[in-house]
Amino acid sequence: MDTHLAALPDLPVRSVVPDVLDALRDTGSAVLVAPPGTGKTTVVPLALAGDYDGRIVVAEPHRVAARAAARRMASLLGERVGQTVGYSVRGDRKVSDATRIEVVTSGLLVRRLQTDPDLPGVAAVVLDECHERHLDADLLLALLLDVRGGLRDDLRLLATSATVAADRLASLLGDAPVVTARTPLFDVECRHVAPARGERITACVARSVHSALSETDGDVLAFLPGVGEIGAVSDVLGELSEVDIQVLHGGLATSEQDAVLRESDRRRVVLATAIAESSVTVPGVRAVVDSGLARVPHVDHARGLSGLTTVRVSAAVAEQRAGRAARQGPGLVLRCWPEHEHSTLPAYPEPEIAIADLTSLALELACWGTPDGDGLSWWDAPPRGPLDAGARVLASLGAVDDGGNVTDRGRAMARVGLHPRLARALLDGVPHTGRRLAAEVVALLDTGGAGTATDVDTALSALSALRRGNAPNARRWRDDVARLARIAPDDAPDTVGTPDPAHVIALAYPERLARRRAPGARVYLMANGTAAELRHDGALADAEWLAVAEATRAPGRKHAVIRLAAPADVDLATEAAATLRRTEDEITWADGDVRARRRDWLGAIELSQRPLADPDPAAVRTALLDGLRAEGIGLLRWTRDATALRDRLAFLHRALGEPWPAMDDASLLVRADEWLEPELSTSRSRADLAALDAGKLLRRLVPWQHAARLDDLAPERIEVPTGSRIRVDYSDGDPVLAVRLQETFGWLRTPVIADGAVPVVLHLLSPAGRPCAVTTDLASFWQTGYPQVRAELRGRYPKHAWPEDPLTAEPTTRTNRRR
Repeated sequence: MDTHLAALPDLPVRSVVPDVLDALRDTGSAVLVAPPGTGKTTVVPLALAGDYDGRIVVAEPHRVAARAAARRMASLLGERVGQTVGYSVRGDRKVSDATRIEVVTSGLLVRRLQTDPDLPGVAAVVLDECHERHLDADLLLALLLDVRGGLRDDLRLLATSATVAADRLASLLGDAPVVTARTPLFDVECRHVAPARGERITACVARSVHSALSETDGDVLAFLPGVGEIGAVSDVLGELSEVDIQVLHGGLATSEQDAVLRESDRRRVVLATAIAESSVTVPGVRAVVDSGLARVPHVDHARGLSGLTTVRVSAAVAEQRAGRAARQGPGLVLRCWPEHEHSTLPAYPEPEIAIADLTSLALELACWGTPDGDGLSWWDAPPRGPLDAGARVLASLGAVDDGGNVTDRGRAMARVGLHPRLARALLDGVPHTGRRLAAEVVALLDTGGAGTATDVDTALSALSALRRGNAPNARRWRDDVARLARIAPDDAPDTVGTPDPAHVIALAYPERLARRRAPGARVYLMANGTAAELRHDGALADAEWLAVAEATRAPGRKHAVIRLAAPADVDLATEAAATLRRTEDEITWADGDVRARRRDWLGAIELSQRPLADPDPAAVRTALLDGLRAEGIGLLRWTRDATALRDRLAFLHRALGEPWPAMDDASLLVRADEWLEPELSTSRSRADLAALDAGKLLRRLVPWQHAARLDDLAPERIEVPTGSRIRVDYSDGDPVLAVRLQETFGWLRTPVIADGAVPVVLHLLSPAGRPCAVTTDLASFWQTGYPQVRAELRGRYPKHAWPEDPLTAEPTTRTNRRR
């Protein structure tokens, strides 16, 4: 194709085209920094086609951008799309043998590289809008660098960006030259129109659109985070009769997208998602209303939920959006956030590779032969945790083997061009539902549902209506379903007897199979362990089991919310999610006894349980020890003698230390093998523990060479002057001897134990059995304490002996009369 610079349209980028061509000739790679609207997407590929003999491939992040770029270049040549300039996107292709410039999506070029990494016949690849940092674009850049380094050192690579942060990109391309195109912009007035107290962002945007219409003459472009917000603003603006309300987002049919990108005779308000930031140019815009919000992918790895979350835009994105108002004349930008918050915006958007589900990326890397991505040059390397999570999903789908290498099944799934989960659902679901229904369900899942329907049958009915009529999105639905039906296995039937859409959903998301927690409850437990609530009654109200296609969980909410699901049953669940099925023998201490049962699980959902007749003895022993830890060794049989022995040993451990053993529960359980065996290993229940004589077992902890001294060091009883042998109480720590005062007459010294290290605490009792004195110094008590006790008690207990000299008096257990 003979395209001279003189024939190129007079757009701002034209002045730097020679510099771009020189850089590619000299180094084979270059970075072009040019704001939106400078012509970098259309002028540069035309110039490259005039400089090289091979085909020029332009990779765009969106399908709408790819088609728009191809149409614009074809119109500049005075041709139809498909001649010199063509495009290829998923489900739509217009190229011919004469095509020299082919515009494709990044994802489609990744698939083409996987099939033929040589890219035969391709002279140069233009990576457009690299600054958007889409996952497919980052992967494509890494693969192209790998191809250029090993197979095609003659392949020219040109990366374009609308932002000036191109240093890292130039470094990846081998310190490629950076060419910058300047564009003259008209003055732009920027004002902040913050929402009023309690005002929704959609209402603020609608109010700002009214202001922009009254203050400017051209079209108004409003940026909103998603389709829902676009619909809400459109409803508010519906009363405007003098302007057309148009919408622009990736879910529209091709014809609807094309209509927005053409100039109009009537004034317009275009409500758009982020797709209009830089990928495409909406003509006639003189005012921009920016909600300041965008929707980005988000994955909750802990709960197995993925979806989109609304975030604040970055400063760079806000600047790009504002630039759309200054292409054709002085413009107005109304930003729907307080001015003081502008400085807190992040500088640049977070790359998708850092926040998205990486299952598809993991499959592409496995197909490339580097499952972990090592050896590739990345703008930002994929984070290890999410990449490993994606690899585990692939393993569960049979897409990779134990070593992470792609299987034939994995390659077949990659060729489908969908998320691996949906590819699996299509390929494996056809035998259960037939080709047509499987394609319809997968198309539904790929677009995130249809309208507000919660049950899949209602959503599919809406889909069928779209297929039959000319409602919005009708053509896209038809194209998607037809394409997926063609991809299905050749031997697949078109229909089956009783098709069940739940089977397709369960194959895609087996971990989202859910069972009602209780009869009549709205809350279900999914196999991944997440509780999810069914908000609306309807076809799903009576379902015991659900195959959940979509569920979201807002931060801070107790339960996720089920957005789309189909009724299922236990047979379908166990068949579709066979890899989640497991049987466990559970032997635990629960409810005060050993519980031995066999439990059948589907992920976190318990299917059934039954008692174990012959549980593993080692596991039973562990459960019994758990019971002893939880409830204490009081589970054993503790007679009075056994308790006293424990107290005596505990006293000796405190007083003398080793070899006398500690008697607290924790220490005893640490040494369970030394004193509870072999009886513990032959026990099976709480009742068996209660039959074990703790006193007999405790003596095993006393070394045999010291056992004979136990009664000397910590006597069980001590003889008092009357000859009575009275039990010593060690339960409170100190040894206590409680004895009637009259039995101690003539007792000169306090008894000591533990090799004379510890005096016994004497509780001297009144005739009523209550302590009238406590002492560890009996001699001092007789001198100073006894006279006071005698004076207080002899009148109260006149029948008992209260001698003036207790040291010479006869000890007695009797009253005066009996004596």
